[in-house]
Amino acid sequence: MRAAGYIPRWLIVPAVLGLLFLLVPLTALIARVEWATLWSDVTSEAALSALALSLGTGAAATAVCAVVGIPLALLIARSPARTAALLRAVVTVPLVLPPMVGGVALLYLFGRNGWFGFLALPFTTTAVVLAQVFVALPFLVLAVEGALRSTGVEFERAAASLGASRATILRRVTLPLAAPGIVAGVVLCFARAIGEFGATALFAGNRPGVTQTMPLAIYTAFNGAGVSQGTAVALSLLLLITAVAVLLLVRGWRPGVGR
Repeated sequence: MRAAGYIPRWLIVPAVLGLLFLLVPLTALIARVEWATLWSDVTSEAALSALALSLGTGAAATAVCAVVGIPLALLIARSPARTAALLRAVVTVPLVLPPMVGGVALLYLFGRNGWFGFLALPFTTTAVVLAQVFVALPFLVLAVEGALRSTGVEFERAAASLGASRATILRRVTLPLAAPGIVAGVVLCFARAIGEFGATALFAGNRPGVTQTMPLAIYTAFNGAGVSQGTAVALSLLLLITAVAVLLLVRGWRPGVGR
């Protein structure tokens, strides 16, 4: 039988309070859903435009993160301890910074007077993707790096001793062993990308059909413009459902789940 542990019973009270603090606001959100108009709210032109833009840019940002993030995670996982710690700290910075700071940084990099201002990227759909990459990349890198470290290098050494090339080892050994972490990282990255607000608002703006993603549509609605508040609540519910689905998918790919 699995050990239940011996935590003091009085800890149950603050634990339940913490759980309620997370669940009650979500319950209040669900209670405000206008079920009679839910379908029309979700399928309105503004809502569908924001949804399509969120999913499209989120998918593009996730693809970019996978292309650069998996190699970065591999570099961190196979670097010496001090180098890995430094690289991991750099990757973690966007997680602890307010997203607005990321938006300001991107403006100074790609804005009119920025280092790459000639590209004219701010307030375009491409800017949405770049903002999402900035905030979502750490989720993929850290998830994949953790999976790579947990697999170790013993199988890679065994393959090398049998004459396999570095590319073959990566393709046939390293990546298959880290597959659960890669899937988890990709899913978390996508979820973070479609939920991004702060950096997108500053760097890409809030143009319907061009840069107005679901979080921006929700914000606009509650400030009295754009879609109705009913649509905002409906989109909030849709984002909530997406988050729950992401967590369930990640849990399903975690090694040892269900044992």
